Amino acid sequence: MAMNQEMPVIFECQGQQLLGVIHQCDNMTPTGVVVIVGGPQHRTGSHRQFVLLARHLAERQIASMRFDARGMGDSEGESRCFYEMDDDIRAAIDCFLATCPTLKQVVLWGLCDAASAALFYGYQDRRVKGLILLNPWVFTQQGAAKTYLKHYYLQRLASREFWKKILLFKFDYRNSVGSFLNFLRLARSVGQPAAKIADDLPLPIRMRECLRRFAYPVLLILSGRDLTASEFKETVKADAEWRALLNGSLVSRQDFEAADHTFSSSLWRNQVAEWTSEWIKNHG
Repeated sequence: MAMNQEMPVIFECQGQQLLGVIHQCDNMTPTGVVVIVGGPQHRTGSHRQFVLLARHLAERQIASMRFDARGMGDSEGESRCFYEMDDDIRAAIDCFLATCPTLKQVVLWGLCDAASAALFYGYQDRRVKGLILLNPWVFTQQGAAKTYLKHYYLQRLASREFWKKILLFKFDYRNSVGSFLNFLRLARSVGQPAAKIADDLPLPIRMRECLRRFAYPVLLILSGRDLTASEFKETVKADAEWRALLNGSLVSRQDFEAADHTFSSSLWRNQVAEWTSEWIKNHG
């Protein structure tokens, strides 16, 4: 087993100080992993999973770096959206490779909007030779409404608890019907999606085009019990260009039907870590 050394680092991005932790090990592979954190995080829950992932990788001779982007955790600056993280990711890669000079390249690893941030950045940097994307965020109001109707309301109709409330006269008809009609209206909408990015393309299309430009292997991991993953699947199902990209030789896919959004059980977390290390060994 490799010796795992965890080293905190402070590095600069646009004049502000960011905090990261680099996990080094003996006989490191030439490919390291940069773990991108999406959204505000505590040091428990999902963020704790990133610590355990990094330690798992180090035990398999794979170095990694996890860090707080500007405005997150212990880093300076104003908080920013996932599509505004290019400078933060670039600065983290600079620090990682300078600290671990035996590394030749990196893979970006991200969950939810961090997966989207990785996809936005990856094709721009020649040092990025792979992407690991978990439950990518492709939110639009229309897409979310369709997903909610299909994966939430239909499941409720099959729920014993739902019918029990009706029989015991505990069901809130007014609010439930109003909510349902609102989702139905959004799902039928043909207007522009609410989630926009810098160049005015809808988010799912921008992500698709970023993937098209990325010329290296991608590992896609999708949960079965997650509305974010379900919306991504629905987006792909409705878009022939997305399907063609995901069916290409560069994309590997793991569908984890039992898992929730953050792979919150030790069994699910360990499986994701194992898929990650095996994929890097095969593609790094």
